[in-house]
Amino acid sequence: MSRSQKNKKKKPWKWALFGGLVAVALVVGYFVYQGVGVYNGLDNFSKPKEESRFGQFEEVAEEKPPEWEGTERVNILIMGGDNRGLKKSETARSDSMMVVSVDPVTKKAHLFSVLRDTYVDIEGHEDGRINTALALGGPNLAMKTIGGLLGLDIQYYVYTDFEGFKSLIDAIGGIQNFEVEKNMNYVDNADGNRYDIHLKKGIQDLDGTTALQYVRFRHDAMSDFTRTERQRKLLNAVADKMKNGWNLLKMKKIVDSIQPYVESNIDVSDMIKLAQLGVQTHIAGQAQVPPMELIGDKKVGGASVLSVRDDNELLQFVQDELTKDTAATPPAVAGSGNATESNGTNAGSNGNTANGSK
Repeated sequence: MSRSQKNKKKKPWKWALFGGLVAVALVVGYFVYQGVGVYNGLDNFSKPKEESRFGQFEEVAEEKPPEWEGTERVNILIMGGDNRGLKKSETARSDSMMVVSVDPVTKKAHLFSVLRDTYVDIEGHEDGRINTALALGGPNLAMKTIGGLLGLDIQYYVYTDFEGFKSLIDAIGGIQNFEVEKNMNYVDNADGNRYDIHLKKGIQDLDGTTALQYVRFRHDAMSDFTRTERQRKLLNAVADKMKNGWNLLKMKKIVDSIQPYVESNIDVSDMIKLAQLGVQTHIAGQAQVPPMELIGDKKVGGASVLSVRDDNELLQFVQDELTKDTAATPPAVAGSGNATESNGTNAGSNGNTANGSK
């Protein structure tokens, strides 16, 4: 066989090798592009003072949140607000407030929805509805006020408005096969009926617009009580969807879509740690704060607000919730109480972690 014939035989292998190297280079380049893009996008969640919607608030040393070391319980306050019609120097009240509490040791997360009409002491201001703390003093005051109610040290906050929420849901491809438990209808004349609510009962796919309608609706007999339940239910669905491998690959697109609407005090290095923790974590429980049995009626200036019957009982309620794991399914042994005993032991262990570290 001549040398030229041998070279012709080897040529396809060279092209295959070259093609493989190109493919590897493209994959590596894609992940570098994604990584740099995600890093830059996440970094933009922390806005400079002149760009922040909370830039008018001065830093108060007493309100500065504690630092997270990475091994103790971490608490994140998620706030949603309605920024329609606000001037640059104005801040909306927090329309919704949810605390995500994660134990990095047990990999368990608990969700606490805070009723916005809960009447509390707001440090440096008169007593007021808890949702006014954000408007009065910015995120640090909101974290301190809500943390004081729950007995938790809140290290971080994430704030978004209606458009940010819609963008997130659309960026992850919506929520599929979600149950809307009742017909929901409400006409909102602000902004030319842009945020009207019209949902039909039943299993359906939600995009950003319909998901926002679902979490905003509160025009029924139980008002904010059932609305907070719906918000936790949807957040569960979002958390499950975000763990999907395909959405992790689309993270740059997701971050880019929500970045203009989101503000947070979480730096990028902690975001990466929290994201890694989130993938390993399951939602072990969720609750409304204050719970129905600890709510008292109170009139302030002729308006009804929600008071807390006993502050100490509420603090104990939160700690008790942190010991629960509603997702746990201990093996049942016929004719034996081992499953119950095992569950009780686990709860006790988690309780030590929760109580030992806020």
